[in-house]
Amino acid sequence: MKSINVGMIGYKFMGKAHSHAYKDLPLFFPNTVKPVMKVICGRNEQDVAQAQAQFGWDEYTTDWKSLLQRDDIDLIDINAPSDVHKEITIAAAKAGKHVFCEKPLALTLADAREMLATVEESGVKHMVGFNYRFAPAVMLAKKLVDEGKLGKIHHFRAWFLQDWLVDPNFPLAWRLKKEIAGSGSHGDLGAHLIDLAHYLVGDMTEVIGMSETFVKERPIPANMSGLSATGSESDEKGEVTVDDATLFLARFENGALGSFEATRYAAGHRCTNSFEINGSKGSVIFDFERMNELQVYFTDDRDDVQGFRRVLATDPAHAFADNWWPPGHTIGYEHTFIHEVVELMNAFKEDRQPVPNFHDGVKCQQVLEAVDQSIEKRQWITISDI
Repeated sequence: MKSINVGMIGYKFMGKAHSHAYKDLPLFFPNTVKPVMKVICGRNEQDVAQAQAQFGWDEYTTDWKSLLQRDDIDLIDINAPSDVHKEITIAAAKAGKHVFCEKPLALTLADAREMLATVEESGVKHMVGFNYRFAPAVMLAKKLVDEGKLGKIHHFRAWFLQDWLVDPNFPLAWRLKKEIAGSGSHGDLGAHLIDLAHYLVGDMTEVIGMSETFVKERPIPANMSGLSATGSESDEKGEVTVDDATLFLARFENGALGSFEATRYAAGHRCTNSFEINGSKGSVIFDFERMNELQVYFTDDRDDVQGFRRVLATDPAHAFADNWWPPGHTIGYEHTFIHEVVELMNAFKEDRQPVPNFHDGVKCQQVLEAVDQSIEKRQWITISDI
């Protein structure tokens, strides 16, 4: 297999990120399967036509169902809002198309489980979009944990802080509507933290959480795109039906304790996606705003040189680095999507399931829902009971 023909549904924030990944992958990773950008799909014909020309797709359509009927489409990429993930995924899998779906996988755990069951029954490949796994510095943290360099893991702390909703007059974008987004900062930002925790430390056993919606109503938008929106001339407002901030505590199967914080109300934080892992032999700290760096500490260093060291994960010793620039020449946010698509294309090349896949998406959704239940019941929730 030399190439995979892609039909992509969605063309805004994530659509641009995915398009960039498909376009750049053959230039820097020529030894894997090549993604061919066949058709981009969106509801607004004028906008999707512009995206087709700008992003470099062969064709555009406003009817996603037509993609499933085409013999020249192998993979369906779903980065449209969360409320359509289930319908498109199930239809695509039943049509024999492989599926790459953005996170969160679905609006509910039941829907996510149904999606997983369908792709497995259909025998197609399936991947979920947790791109932050693919930062080389994060992959170094994973390597140090797996090799036992940090010893027994005691703590995992994670926080994803943004500030784009601090202004109470920011319009009521779709991400603030539960019926479309499923949840607010919890499912949008917290999902990434949960997946990183699963990837780096392991499964959780129980959780307890709390959340808050600080601004209950917002102006009706005139238009919106990605994380931006503009208000209408009307003074009409609509109800915010998702959380603005969610925090929770967790216990892991391996005995570690976890704390998680996701908010869009941390003034001055544009995209502070960070974690810290503390073990019996050392610690690591990662901050996505300095995504090429990992802070590393080992307890067995000599007393006179103990302290956190800054590791720049750009040398050939680090994941994917050989395919980019000379050591010290950093990479950015968009490269996490390229690495993600490399994993997907390698899965086609090696005839295996990519990772992370819908199993990981369901596991993440299970924690999201357990936290929601704990907030509602004001008690610890055992994840295996969900």
